[in-house]
Amino acid sequence: MKKEYEIMRELKRLKTVRGSGTELITIYVPTGFSIADEISKLRTEYGQASNIKSKTTRLNVQGAIEKLIQYLKLYREPPKNGMAVFCGNISSSQANPDIELFSMEPPHPIKVNIYRCDSTFLLEPIEGMLEAKEAYVLLVMDGREATIATLRGTHVTQEKRVRSFAHAKVRKGGQSAARYERAISESIDDYYKEVGDSINKVYEKYGNRLNGLIVGGPGPAKENFVRAKTLDYRVKVMGIFDTGYTDETMGINELLERSKEVLTEQAVVQERKIMERFLGEVARSGLVASGYESVKAALDEGNVSRLLVSDAAEYSNVRYKCSACGTELSAIEKGATRRDKHECGGKLDQIGVKDAVDELIEEADRQGIETVFVSAESQYGKEFHEGFGGIGAMLRHR
Repeated sequence: MKKEYEIMRELKRLKTVRGSGTELITIYVPTGFSIADEISKLRTEYGQASNIKSKTTRLNVQGAIEKLIQYLKLYREPPKNGMAVFCGNISSSQANPDIELFSMEPPHPIKVNIYRCDSTFLLEPIEGMLEAKEAYVLLVMDGREATIATLRGTHVTQEKRVRSFAHAKVRKGGQSAARYERAISESIDDYYKEVGDSINKVYEKYGNRLNGLIVGGPGPAKENFVRAKTLDYRVKVMGIFDTGYTDETMGINELLERSKEVLTEQAVVQERKIMERFLGEVARSGLVASGYESVKAALDEGNVSRLLVSDAAEYSNVRYKCSACGTELSAIEKGATRRDKHECGGKLDQIGVKDAVDELIEEADRQGIETVFVSAESQYGKEFHEGFGGIGAMLRHR
């Protein structure tokens, strides 16, 4: 969760950057993609940038490309999930350019190689990976084949393809009609069992933490499969939809489109359940803590079962030194607030600052405690951020 929070924080910063022209460069490099090829592409873009009419924009774009090339030379190959790199002039003054580079490894694998030069950085692919707090199994099938995939955020991963070996529905010589129909039925049962076992194994692979199964496909095979009861009792079927295809691209994409409302509603429902429980415990002074100091104390005591963090929460752990008496002190400050004077009247100089929310999440990770991010845009999320400072916890005991 600490890594996810760091990415969210960096995205928030990058969202505020605006170029005076199309001078902010974004590149996405998938795992397995040749770094040498990416550098070669950037050199080509450097040459094409010489055609930019504005001298200031031209120099900023070429400066950013040079910085990207030097950065990529530090890598022999992209990280496990690929890499997203952002570079450009972030200065508000064109007379004093400040070309900065930001890099991150996405939370899930990047599938496509992207180069974009614009007035903003391209952040949507990574934001999409962070949007959904849930993960699902997707199944598209007919009577002959099935495709099983997982969905996390906007990222789809194919897990397995299963083919049916059921006999074609034609009479074979030397075989009675009843015996032949029985053989077909047994083959279909075997096919459904293999599909069910494959889905059960995907659940096991992800520690049974998937939120449900969405099924699609043409014809009655999908309904017959669900009725066959080959799935583990922990697999929750969230919806069955008609699709025209059963492959990874057309079939899965069609299923995603048709199940969009179910997926959106599920994410909202899960957040609402968590916040309703939190607010209910608050109303009866139950097993909750709210506000940075109370939650930090509960974490230090090992008394937290779940940490709740608003995606808009901003707290800093700031260290100061008094210019008059030399006293050093630390303070937790919210947003952009800061202290100016010590009690002795001396000026307080800032000598260090850390992200206090990051420290909470890191401690929760160390203790194996789940961190739940709450959207500040939802009704409950606004109440949580404004009324409780965006920091809360479910407690183990009083």
